[in-house]
Amino acid sequence: MGLALLWLLPSMLAVAWGQYGDYGYPYQQYHDYGDDGWVNLNRQGFSYQCPHGQVVVAVRSIFSKKEGSDRQWNYACMPTSQSLGEPTECWWEEINRAGMEWYQTCSNNGLVSGFQSRYFESVLDREWQFYCCRYSKRCPYSCWLTTEYPGHYGEDMDMISYDYDYYMRGATTTFSAVERDRQWKFIMCRMTTYDCEFENV
Repeated sequence: MGLALLWLLPSMLAVAWGQYGDYGYPYQQYHDYGDDGWVNLNRQGFSYQCPHGQVVVAVRSIFSKKEGSDRQWNYACMPTSQSLGEPTECWWEEINRAGMEWYQTCSNNGLVSGFQSRYFESVLDREWQFYCCRYSKRCPYSCWLTTEYPGHYGEDMDMISYDYDYYMRGATTTFSAVERDRQWKFIMCRMTTYDCEFENV
């Protein structure tokens, strides 16, 4: 009986891994890259918000040169840890203009809970806004930047945060005037489990 269970264990783990990845959130993979599952069509604006109490943990995108050098986007969210509690306030950050490089974190120690974007034909680029939520008086620490997504301009992009202890606080982007595309580095931070007095770290 014991040997039979040991023999089944690897296949059961493989099924669980395929369903939920590392940390138990279902993130649907879109292997066919069709129109299903994207929050926008090319050259179309969009507004995406996670459900209340959740934050963005995955960003997926595909690029189309023939469709205005634009991207289609998809996001996945996950509830924050119980130690953070419920969000105490949420807001849209300032707009990051199209055709420019930029760096932005959520003000007031907020975490990224959504994205809003509008496409500009004249620039062949998008402006961006973060939807941010603050959790009581928690503060970020041990922040770091991810590698560039995509690895090269024009490539597909698939960023998944596998570390449950780190949350997205913002991003920095570079823009290629030749390729008319962006590369992103996401700012990931841990959050204190206690209140702190700093309003914008």
